[in-house]
Amino acid sequence: MSASTTASRETLGFQTEVKQLLHLMIHSLYSNREIFLRELISNASDACDKLRFEALHNDALYENQSDLNIRISFDKEARTLTIADNGIGMSRDEVIANLGTIAKSGTRDFFSKLSGDQKKDANLIGQFGVGFYSAFIVADKVSVLTRRAGEKADQGVRWESDGGGEFSIEMVEKAARGTEITLHLREGQDDLLAGYKLREIIKKYSNHIVQPILMQKEEWKDGKYETLEEDETVNQASALWAKSKNDITEEQYKEFYKHVGHDFSDPLAWTHARVEGKQEYTQLLYIPGRAPFDLYDRQARHGIKLYVRRVFIMDDAEQLMPQYMRFVRGVVDSADLPLNVSREILQESKDIEAIRKGCTGKVLGLLSDLAENDKEKFAKFWGEFGQVLKEGIGEDFVNKDKIAALLRFATTKADTAEQIVSLQDYIGRMKDGQEKIYYVTAETFNAARNSPHLEVFRKKGIEVLLLSDRVDEWVVSNLHEFEGKQLVSVAKGGLDLGALEDEAEKKEQEKQVDEFKPLVERIKSSLADRVKEVRVTHRLTDSPACLVADEHDMSGNLARLLKASGQKMPNMQPILEINPGHPVVSRLQKEEAHFDDWAAVLFDQALLAEGGQLDDPASFVKRINQLMLEMGK
Repeated sequence: MSASTTASRETLGFQTEVKQLLHLMIHSLYSNREIFLRELISNASDACDKLRFEALHNDALYENQSDLNIRISFDKEARTLTIADNGIGMSRDEVIANLGTIAKSGTRDFFSKLSGDQKKDANLIGQFGVGFYSAFIVADKVSVLTRRAGEKADQGVRWESDGGGEFSIEMVEKAARGTEITLHLREGQDDLLAGYKLREIIKKYSNHIVQPILMQKEEWKDGKYETLEEDETVNQASALWAKSKNDITEEQYKEFYKHVGHDFSDPLAWTHARVEGKQEYTQLLYIPGRAPFDLYDRQARHGIKLYVRRVFIMDDAEQLMPQYMRFVRGVVDSADLPLNVSREILQESKDIEAIRKGCTGKVLGLLSDLAENDKEKFAKFWGEFGQVLKEGIGEDFVNKDKIAALLRFATTKADTAEQIVSLQDYIGRMKDGQEKIYYVTAETFNAARNSPHLEVFRKKGIEVLLLSDRVDEWVVSNLHEFEGKQLVSVAKGGLDLGALEDEAEKKEQEKQVDEFKPLVERIKSSLADRVKEVRVTHRLTDSPACLVADEHDMSGNLARLLKASGQKMPNMQPILEINPGHPVVSRLQKEEAHFDDWAAVLFDQALLAEGGQLDDPASFVKRINQLMLEMGK
């Protein structure tokens, strides 16, 4: 970060990502320019909430002024609009950290996804969170005057920028705590210098803000608005979640989500309930319409604001929601918790445990309702958050069955990965005599769909689940049955199709096992410690061989995933199964001179077919070339 200093005024350079965001903000979001006011009021509300929370432990922070509010004013002559709050304020270091950098993990990755297409990028910015920088949509210069609560008057800070590559910062006098943001409006933004227009925007986007939003009163006189000396509260200034559901419109629910979720698109669905009994609390929980950019960062703080008797306690109270529901946004307001509750206390609180259980149940109920009654919305949810919900199979034993009922998978009846079914759907169309749910795991949908392990299943018309998400290995290692039907990998253990095989097939298989016993032993001897076992298979119809894992061993796909993540893997040998009806296997029975080469190629091909990597690709190529030349003689 570059810096130059004149007296106490210092000029600093924005973080590269901030420059990119400012450029995109100005060019991509202009069509939705009014959101800047919602974002700045939302930030002001958060600052007031934070002061109230910190003042629980240190009353002196109120500086003898405990009435918290947000004030909107404008100056037609100077063409400025000011949003002021008497919340927590910022120190010099906090100003630089909050207004000069974006301290979000995954920021660089996020910006690499931007395409230059304004419409697409505007949507991505919404996922990232707009915030303070939205001021530059309508302003060509922004000034921030702030002082942190509890600091002396000479610890005020002034920050200014024209939205280019730099900002200036200096220490100034500021008598009152809190933050004032003054926007020097661009040409063509004159409608924002009218009280009626600002009131209209506030009521549309920020009516739900808990603190009063104050403006000078105006009255219509002699064909124009005249400003009066007294203030008026423009918003309803009451906790939306504390109202009866019947008194809240759909639009109000949506706008409150945008505030609490720092999103500017509508939520997909929500649930609002007051819980009474042993614990009393209100929950207003939302499922977003799209995934945030850092959804897969399990360390990122997400989601739920905790209030106690309408007093803000903390943002992102992760103890209120399990990790696999980190996409949920909203508010929980408890009547029972102490006002000075801390994150440490939350971890051990029985009350919190009960609230978490209740909130989890509510969200699962909402998702079940969508799955049953609004399939289009559920499909959208699944596309955005399905992989994260799958984590719950291994994390939430109590709700495992409910989560399992919500899972969706592609199958061998699908042409694309997007054609998905529930486990219930799968069971409903199982063949007569089928007792098990069959699945195959692979790194991609196409690798799963073309797996040689599926050949006998295709021949018999048995549907198989195609699992290609990374999390699917976690799912099947924790979900062993569904509605009494065992989940079985087609690539592990011996294949037992039970009633789906007829007696003639079984007799033929037994005969082949005896007939090919010498070949099996010879291949095993040739491959030595590369395989645990070699055996005749009846799961193949077109391929000469395949690799399977022993019943209780790790699957080849899981071993590869763990190895790719840097974990040290135990040395596990696969089982090589050979297809007695394949010409290559027949050739091997008669081979003498190049038997070891043929056996090695058979193994390597089977490894490649299931998505594995060869330890020695050069030797594989050399063998293939030699065998091709021999066959050509």
